[in-house]
Amino acid sequence: MRYIYTFLIMMGFWVLLSGKFDLFHLTLGVLSSALVSYLSADILMHDTGKKDRLAIAFRFLAYIPWLLYQIVLSTIHVSFLALHPRMLDNIDPTIVTFKSRLQSNVARVALANSITLTPGTITIRVEGDIFYVHAISRKAAAGLPGEMEDRLASVFERG
Repeated sequence: MRYIYTFLIMMGFWVLLSGKFDLFHLTLGVLSSALVSYLSADILMHDTGKKDRLAIAFRFLAYIPWLLYQIVLSTIHVSFLALHPRMLDNIDPTIVTFKSRLQSNVARVALANSITLTPGTITIRVEGDIFYVHAISRKAAAGLPGEMEDRLASVFERG
């Protein structure tokens, strides 16, 4: 069943992004979507063993606006560091190591990607539940893992 769901999602994206509805392009879309769903259905539709996949999807969609807001705040901070002459002293690159309480691999990947999407920080390594993150300043490092981990825990690991 997950192959069908993956195919429908891929085909939907194909139609949305291509905007072409002739037989040639739709045939390419069907073939491409079928190949992608065959190769990656287990990745996209990871079986968590939970019955509330739809609830997880909605909670993740609710997480995205908060993440976008954090990206904007971090962009302002990094821009200020780079452009303001008196802020050059505040650029203090550091590597932060912390142990995550997230249990699932999907939640850990989401945390690593969320950290990397936020300007001024990049996840450089994850070993089990230990994260290594490079931060451009002490202010960027101070919030790790913090609220981001809490929000992802409520998305993926709520009972």
